[in-house]
Order: sequence, then C-alpha cells, then structure tokens
Amino acid sequence: MSNSNVRYGAELRKRAGKVDVLRQSLFACPACGKKKVKRKGNSLWMCKSCGGVFAGGTYSLSTPAGEVAARNIEEQKKK
Repeated sequence: MSNSNVRYGAELRKRAGKVDVLRQSLFACPACGKKKVKRKGNSLWMCKSCGGVFAGGTYSLSTPAGEVAARNIEEQKKK
C-alpha cells in the first residue's frame, strides 16, 4: 500500500490502496488499442504510444456511468 497518510481505519487504508493501484496502472488506448494509457492529471489520460489525450474518470480511464452512456449511444446508432 503506497498511501500511508490515510488515518482512522483499516477499511479506509484498503480503499486508498486500491485507488492507488488503479490510478497507477496502464489502460488500453481507445484510439490505437495499445496498453499505454497513463493518468496525466485529474480525469486526464494520455497514451504514450499515439499521444492521444482523453477525458475519463478520476482514478480509471472509464467510469460505470460512462460505460452506460457509451452503450446507449451505440444502441441509438444501430436504430
């Protein structure tokens, strides 16, 4: 666990550790498909391969609400 500044409970430290791991991991690029997308800032993600910059979730490239919205858009395109 890299976030040792979290206080007042084991559960909070576990959550902070999961967030740190998720935030520091690499994600697949929506543009080029390579697993090179890294967090640049708050909700900003950048692909090291193609240089694309994306807006996403704070700690992960996509959020559950964003996935639902993308699914709804795809369904509307099919109609």
